Formats: sequence, C-alpha cells, structure tokens
Amino acid sequence: MTATSNDTEPVSNGPARVGVLLVNLGTPDTADAQGVRVYLKEFLSDPRVIENQGLFWKLVLNGIILRTRPARKAKDYLKIWNNAGNESPLKTISRSQSDKLAAAIADHDHVVVDWAMRYGNPSIRSRIDALLAQKCDRILVVPLYPQYSAATSATVCDEVFRVLAAMRAQPTLRVSPPYYDDPVYIDALATSIKTHLATLPFEPEVILASFHGMPQKYIDKGDPYQGQCVVTTDRLRERLGLDASKLLLTFQSRFGFDPWLQPYTDKTVAKLAKDGVRRMVVVTPGFSADCLETLEEIAQENAEIFRHNGGEQFSLVPCLNDSEPGMDVIRQLVLRELQGWI
Repeated sequence: MTATSNDTEPVSNGPARVGVLLVNLGTPDTADAQGVRVYLKEFLSDPRVIENQGLFWKLVLNGIILRTRPARKAKDYLKIWNNAGNESPLKTISRSQSDKLAAAIADHDHVVVDWAMRYGNPSIRSRIDALLAQKCDRILVVPLYPQYSAATSATVCDEVFRVLAAMRAQPTLRVSPPYYDDPVYIDALATSIKTHLATLPFEPEVILASFHGMPQKYIDKGDPYQGQCVVTTDRLRERLGLDASKLLLTFQSRFGFDPWLQPYTDKTVAKLAKDGVRRMVVVTPGFSADCLETLEEIAQENAEIFRHNGGEQFSLVPCLNDSEPGMDVIRQLVLRELQGWI
C-alpha cells in the first residue's frame, strides 16, 4: 500500500521521546483584513464555538461577518501588533512560554516541548507531525486554558483526535486537565496582582476579574466553565483577603444577539464609573497570555469606557504570560501530568 501524508507514524528506530504540546486559542498571521478573514472563518466555522452551523449561520458568516468584520478587527490588531516580529503578542508570548518550559525541564533530555494554535498557525497538525518526526511516541497536550469549556479545551482535543484519526500507528496521548483551582495558579495570580499594584501611583477602589464570555445557553446545556470561573475568583479573593465588593467577577467579549454570561465587563465598568468609582484595576485570570481581548478590549476599549463615564485611573494587570510565576504554573502542571513518563 502506498503511504499518504495522513499515514504519519512515530519513527521507530532510536530511543523514543515524550512530546509536550502547549496549545493556545489562535491568532491571524497578518494584521490586515485578509489575515483576519482567514482566521475568523476557521474560528467561527467550528461547531464548538458556534454550535448551530446551519444554513442561516453560514449565510450570515459568509455574507455579512466575513465581509465586514475583518477590516474592523484588523485595525484593533494593529493597535497591539508586535511590529518587530510581525506577529501578534499571543504568538510571541506562546513561543517564549514553550522555549522557557523547554529550558526549565532540560534535565529530562528525552522530553521535546513545542507549541501550537488551535486556529491559525502553527497548527496542531503541523506540530504533532513535528513531534513524531523527533521520535516522540507519547504526547502530552496542554490546553493553556485555566478553566475548561467546550469552546476552548474540548475543541483542542477535537483537533488532536482528528489528526490522530488519520494515523495507523498513533502515539500514546495525554491531555492535561483545567487548573482553575490549582494553588500554584492562584498564588501566581495573587503575586502578579500584588506586583502590578506596587507599580501604580494609585490604589484601586475595585478590582475586576474579567473572564471571556460565553452564551448562557452553553452553560444551560452543561458546560462547567462558569462554575470554574466562580471558583477561581473565590480562591483569589481568599488569597488576597478581599470580599466580593472589592474583587468583582465579570464576563467580556460578547458576540451575536443571544444572552451571554453576566455581569458584562463593559457594562459593569460603565456603571461603577457612573456610581463614583474613580480608580479601577482589571485582571484577566482566564487568559494565560495577553492577546487582543486583554491588550485592546480591556486595556484600551474598557479604559475609555471607564473614563468616558467619570472614571479617572484605570490599569490592566498583565496576564501571567512567560513571567516567572506564570512559567512556574506551566512547569508544575506539565511535570505533574508527565509522571510515569519521565
């Protein structure tokens, strides 16, 4: 039988290795309308993201959204683009996380660390192929989402399984669990907040913990995401010694017309400013790396909403990114999940 490109198999000669694949959401390859259009088409065609992929949605997606939204979003990407590397900050940070993890566990010389994006490049398929080419017969997939949802963690697994489904000789697979209540993660968040507050010329009256939103109906169908966001926020309040009036939980990034998880970040920011809050800090615990939703939507759009409604001082706490506390979270998660393999 003639082999095809889908018949990729682990290389059998030589010592086997263990692959670790860090996966984040994704990003356009270029900060222009065409780059954003390609990215959005892949993202919004995923039935985990938009569950009803019927004819009406396809007409709306191809006839309206992909004709109008890419140019607008490209302008937003340009505001945060890493011009030196000609890539988005998410891609820059994800690469650095992979490099630093590899250095941190370099004493395990049979472990190969790589990174991928669920949508866009580098693709999950290309990086699994690369790990197999390096003689990895076992792969740990690490979705870098602290809180699980079908639209994030599950769709990473979907794509990994699609890649493996085309293989006759599959590598052994593990997938790391969500880490929304992991003490190391909570400590890292608390440390990052305290470190950031120490750099500010003001003390916030309120801190918002803003998580990415989700249609309410997804939760009603059984997605555990909202409950895990609540647990993360509760643990963070305990760790910082703050009550619910000082550390608020909100949800950002609505899309479409269905009700999404509430309270909404933008509306909460506006209301707090109107009610007299003048100093605010926002932290985004659901994002492992800074991206459009943090650097543009929060740090720019919501900062403007706050000031427009009477607020004065606003600041975004950086994501854990490739900071020392952030890398400690990833390192400990990976080493725990590799037990028995290393």
